[in-house]
Amino acid sequence: MRRFTRTLAAAVLTATMVAGTAGWASGNPQRPVTGSPAGTAAWVADGMPDPGSLTPDQVAAYFQGLGEAGRQRLLREHPDVVGNLDGAPLALRYAANARTSRGRFAGQQVLAYDPRGRGQAVLVLGDLATAAHVAVIVPGSDTDADHLTKLRDKAIALYEAAGGRTAVVAWAGYTTPVGVGLDAATGTLAEAGAARLVRFTRGLRAVGAAEPALFCHSYGSVVCGLAAGGVRATDLVAIASPGMRADDVAGLGTGARVWAAKDPDDWIDRVPNVEFAGLGHGTDPTDPAFGARRVPAADAHGHDGYFTPGTSSLRAFAAIAEGAAR
Repeated sequence: MRRFTRTLAAAVLTATMVAGTAGWASGNPQRPVTGSPAGTAAWVADGMPDPGSLTPDQVAAYFQGLGEAGRQRLLREHPDVVGNLDGAPLALRYAANARTSRGRFAGQQVLAYDPRGRGQAVLVLGDLATAAHVAVIVPGSDTDADHLTKLRDKAIALYEAAGGRTAVVAWAGYTTPVGVGLDAATGTLAEAGAARLVRFTRGLRAVGAAEPALFCHSYGSVVCGLAAGGVRATDLVAIASPGMRADDVAGLGTGARVWAAKDPDDWIDRVPNVEFAGLGHGTDPTDPAFGARRVPAADAHGHDGYFTPGTSSLRAFAAIAEGAAR
């Protein structure tokens, strides 16, 4: 009877959430962009292996075996593929995406650019090849190639807070929900994003970059929760999370340190932490029972205030990124 009561309560709360009491009423359904990069058909027709059949380590080995002349030919003839292959040389990817984005991100190091759908982009601050520490920010809803301002500002704030010693990646590398509708209440987009995030982190390792700390904001923490068992990361930081699709840290299946932050006036606190019939994302990572290390966030404000310069949360993020937090 008690179990039935809990299930019924979860169903009612989830229905309330989707009906709009908690704000989950708007938003347009999205179809995730998955699979091999745009331009793959021409790439394969030119005699190159199907990118979908290669691991990032195999991609790295393939490019290493080409020699400089071969790499430059692929850059000229297939920049759309080269720029989006996890495991390809970093400098080659930057050059490829500078071509395909046609100056859209002027002055930025663009590690990935995919114009399909709403568009995806991955921007880098600092030197991924030599930095002793790497931080990757995984954003939530309403982030795409045309809407990168908030994500880029967070990346800049973290880069500066860490003294420029940590390379920071603004990873808009998956199809995010638009608004806070059903896409944001379910895990479909997060599952597709998780697969891309796992491959991305393995691609960093394949080119010799440092293992990253992941800073996962809002719906991005759902992505990180689903990716946790496969990503190569030192730390997972759930920020303003609706849940990570796990009951506790052990359920994430990761050896990374897990942190959680939520400020007192964040609207995400009004979203019920339930998971029922595919809706909702489960336990609040800041709940002591979840088992995450708590990040101080009392002086952050609202849903997007955690990376504001001068806040205790940003100082803690910088320490985590640099491997100095305990």
